[in-house]
Amino acid sequence: MAEKQAPVAKSSNFIKAVFAIAWKDLAAELRSRELLSAMLVFGMLVILIFNFALKLDAKTRITATSGILWVTFTFAGTLGLNRSMAVEKDRGCLDGLLLAPVDRSSIYFGKLLSNLAFMFIVEAIVLPLYSLLYNVNLFNPGLLLVILLGSVGYIAIGTLLSAMAVQTRTRDVMLPILLFPVIIPVVVAAVEASGGYLQGMDISELRYWINLLLVYDVIFIAIAFMVFDYVVEE
Repeated sequence: MAEKQAPVAKSSNFIKAVFAIAWKDLAAELRSRELLSAMLVFGMLVILIFNFALKLDAKTRITATSGILWVTFTFAGTLGLNRSMAVEKDRGCLDGLLLAPVDRSSIYFGKLLSNLAFMFIVEAIVLPLYSLLYNVNLFNPGLLLVILLGSVGYIAIGTLLSAMAVQTRTRDVMLPILLFPVIIPVVVAAVEASGGYLQGMDISELRYWINLLLVYDVIFIAIAFMVFDYVVEE
C-alpha cells in the first residue's frame, strides 16, 4: 500500500513545485511590472510601426496579417524569455531553485507556465489592438487555436534555451542566435495555418500545419523534460 502511495505523493509534490515556481514569477511580476510592461510596449510598437509603414489594401492586409502577428509575438516573447531567466540569475534565485529538494524538471515546467502566461497576456492585448488598427477580425476559433499551439511550442523550446543562454556572458545576444533557427518550423506552421484561417480555408487544407504544431509541441516538451537537468548544470 505504501509503495502505491509513493508515486502518487511524488507526482503531487512535483505538481505543487511547478505551480509554486509559476506563482512566484507571476507574483514578482505583479509587484515590479518590469517584464510584462516591456513586452507589451514592444509588441504595441511593432504593430504601430507596421500600421504606418505598410499601406495595404484590404485583400493584401488579410494576407500579411499572419506574418505581422507572428513577428510581433516572437520578438516580444524573446524579450520576455531573456528577462525571465536573467532576473533569476542576477538575483541569485536560480542557484536557490537548483538547490531546492525538488525535481529540477519542475523548475522548467514552472518557468514554462509563467512564460506562457506572460505571452498570453501580450497576445490578448495585441489581438484587439491589431483588429482595431487594421480592421481585421482576429477572433476566429481556429486562429486562436493556432496561436495557442504556436505559443506553447515557442515557449517550450524558448524556456529551455533561455536557461542555457543565461549561463553565458552574452546572454542577450545568445538566446536569439540559439532560438530562431530552432523555432523556424513552428513559426512557418503557425504563419501558414493562421493565414489559412484568415482567408477562410477549410480545416482539412490546414491539417498538415496543425499536426506539425502538435508534433513540435510534444517533441520539444519531452526533450526539454529529459535534458533540462543537464542544461542547468554549470
